[in-house]
Amino acid sequence: MKSFTKAAGLALPAALVAAALFCPSAAAQAPVAPIIVDTAVPIIVNAVRPKPKANGLAKFEGFVMHANIAQITARAKGNDLAILTFPLSQEASGKMQQVVDKGGYQSGDKVTIYYNPATMQAVKFKGKPSKPI
Repeated sequence: MKSFTKAAGLALPAALVAAALFCPSAAAQAPVAPIIVDTAVPIIVNAVRPKPKANGLAKFEGFVMHANIAQITARAKGNDLAILTFPLSQEASGKMQQVVDKGGYQSGDKVTIYYNPATMQAVKFKGKPSKPI
């Protein structure tokens, strides 16, 4: 056992010297210019632009509750509590007169109303009236 300890005691320093001679020295990679990121400036990927509305008209989709040649009352498509009444413009009133002559809108007909948001006046409307009762 004594000879084993002596051999190990001599082999360890010899292994360290061999490792120091045969291993390559540690060196850093080639110097590269550091990337500097300024966190105070936001990176803008794509600016959000509002979609322009055609002719400045707003759109209301819903179901007819009541319609005559002067106004139309409709319930919103996704919200049963949103009920709006729109007075009709001259052009829309003329078109509504033609619809009323053919039987008119019945309760529950789908309709899309294009209106002026400032006056809440319906400029035009789209929708297929159901057959009269």
